[in-house]
Amino acid sequence: MYLEIVTPEKKVYEGNIELIQLPGSTGSFEILKSHAPIVSVLQRGSIKVVTQDQDEIFFQIDGGVIEMTNDKIIVLAEMYY
Repeated sequence: MYLEIVTPEKKVYEGNIELIQLPGSTGSFEILKSHAPIVSVLQRGSIKVVTQDQDEIFFQIDGGVIEMTNDKIIVLAEMYY
């Protein structure tokens, strides 16, 4: 799958991944390859990305939106530090 995480300031991540875990508005959820198309609102929390090399990367967000179609994921989010 291909992932882009974009904030109002810049693109913070771009690349191929194995899975992503996200803080949805009604609870945490995970997306794997060939997932059905989805659009969802995200709440404050942590995004976990597992790369193709099995590295884990975490991003702290203050909320946002995710869209996935055809194994391409776009996350628009406000980051907090």
